[in-house]
Amino acid sequence: MTMYDIIEKKKNRLILTKEEISFFVNKYVNNEIPDYQMSSLLMAIALNGMNAKEVTDLTLVMADSGEKIKFDFNVVDKHSTGGVGDKTTLIILPIVASLNCKIAKMSGKGLGFTGGTIDKLKSIPGFNTELDLKKFIDQIKDINVSLISQTKNIAIADKKIYALRDVTATVDSIPLIASSIMSKKIASGASNLVLDIKVGSGAFMKDIVSATELGQTMVNIGKNASINTVAVLTDMSQPLGNNIGNALEVIEAIDVLNGKGPADLREISIELATYMVSLYHKITYDMAKTKVIEVLENKQALNKFYQFVQYQGGNLSLLKANPKYKYQVYSNKEGYITKINTEEVGKIALLLGTGRLTKDDSIDYEAGIVLNKKINDFVKVNDLLATFYTNKEIDLCDKYLNSIEISNQKTNSNLILGVIK
Repeated sequence: MTMYDIIEKKKNRLILTKEEISFFVNKYVNNEIPDYQMSSLLMAIALNGMNAKEVTDLTLVMADSGEKIKFDFNVVDKHSTGGVGDKTTLIILPIVASLNCKIAKMSGKGLGFTGGTIDKLKSIPGFNTELDLKKFIDQIKDINVSLISQTKNIAIADKKIYALRDVTATVDSIPLIASSIMSKKIASGASNLVLDIKVGSGAFMKDIVSATELGQTMVNIGKNASINTVAVLTDMSQPLGNNIGNALEVIEAIDVLNGKGPADLREISIELATYMVSLYHKITYDMAKTKVIEVLENKQALNKFYQFVQYQGGNLSLLKANPKYKYQVYSNKEGYITKINTEEVGKIALLLGTGRLTKDDSIDYEAGIVLNKKINDFVKVNDLLATFYTNKEIDLCDKYLNSIEISNQKTNSNLILGVIK
């Protein structure tokens, strides 16, 4: 068996065996296969795809390439494919933990124009995302929830392969996306998993067809790995909620937990939390939803969030979003907002300082955007559309105006686009 033969086989659209997949993954991790050969194979996979068994085999081999966490209790996890303004994890975790579900969450930093949960939590002064494994597990036993940065030894193959995908135009391959995400979830010990597959201009999956294919692929992998898995397809044709940016998103998450906040953010958070509770306790969707709404309304979830932050060293009294500059964007037209180029809005937020343009950049946790108007809102000339928060002297108002469309009629808009079980 040689790497040349494996590349040739996939180039000719043939199916790889588990032995062949194990060969190239493990040899690459051990530096026995050069980048140029792995790049060639990744491109062949991106162009010609993989069948369900190949994707499952690739996922399991990558999951086995590093350390694997095993819990002696039932665990539920949630993963989002990423979007602009997506702070649902901050809302969902305390809701689910309040309902006697144990959540072991390993999260990442922001990727491109999408924000990362780790960065959002680091906007809370003192919050520690680097707990060792024992403290991580002990905290889950104590308060049902803990969230830490992805450990270096989980799914080592994925880290190495992803770094190569990132520079070889093979990031958007569905078999490679699915195996990357699910290998980390399997290695992290999840026994129940809810996937939030974002669809639209602010997501990596721009259309419902590709999002459905990705969701179905990951649900199949979950089932083959004995993980109870549900994928929820949710709208990302506009930012989720009104706030974009790390401290601003934490503030908005607390608003939702406090019975306030935007309706779209509340609705999607309730939906995802409901599926997590339903999977964990093996109860119906309706029973789970009743419980989720109850702990939101009686503030148990809010108190659980405070407890969670305190356990990990965070001081919410020091959280602030009051940077040096604020820029306001005003409408130059009258009508209904019918389209927002959400990826472009995410990139504007990056320029304001919310994320990293290069891996060595530091984040301005106070930077961000507050949306004053969203899709289907009626605006007049000179109405306030958005407010930019930044410590940079930078004017991006025209760039924002170019990212929205205003017309004389409303458009159709749905938050939940489908569920795959």
